[in-house]
Amino acid sequence: MSNILKANITDIDEILDLQYLAFQTEADMLGTRAIPALNQQYDDVLRDFNNGLMLKMISSTGRIIGSVRAFANDDYVSIGKLMVHPDHRRKGYAAKLLREVEKYYPDKRLELYTCSRSLLNIALYESVGYKQYKTVPGPDNLDMTYLEKCC
Repeated sequence: MSNILKANITDIDEILDLQYLAFQTEADMLGTRAIPALNQQYDDVLRDFNNGLMLKMISSTGRIIGSVRAFANDDYVSIGKLMVHPDHRRKGYAAKLLREVEKYYPDKRLELYTCSRSLLNIALYESVGYKQYKTVPGPDNLDMTYLEKCC
C-alpha cells in the first residue's frame, strides 16, 4: 500500500537520500557515476522543489519510497528524477507516479528522457503511453532518448 502526495520542503533530505540510492542502479548499469541525479546537492533539489512539482510516494510505514519531479513551461511539461527505492521496484510504483504527474497537467504535452541504454526505463515509459521522438548524442556513449505523451 502506498500513497502519493505533494512533497513538503521538509522531505527534501529524505528524497535526496532516496535519489542517491535509486540512481546507483543506473550508474552501475552504465558504468559511470557521471549521472546528474548522483551529483545533485540539497540546494539543487530545493531549487527543483521551488520551481516545479515534486511528488512523493509514502509506504505504509511512512517512509518515502518514490518520487518524481515535473516542470511546466508554455509548450510542455518536463518530467524528471523518477525514482523508486530498490526494495520496492517491479510493483508498478513508477507507473503510478507518472500517472499522478499527468493528472496535474491534463492538457499539456509531457516529455521525459533517459539514457538510450536504459532499456528497462524506455520499456516502462512506452508501457504507459510515451513514444520515442528523438535521440540526442551524448558523451561516453551516453546518448539520451526523449519520449513524449500528448494530452
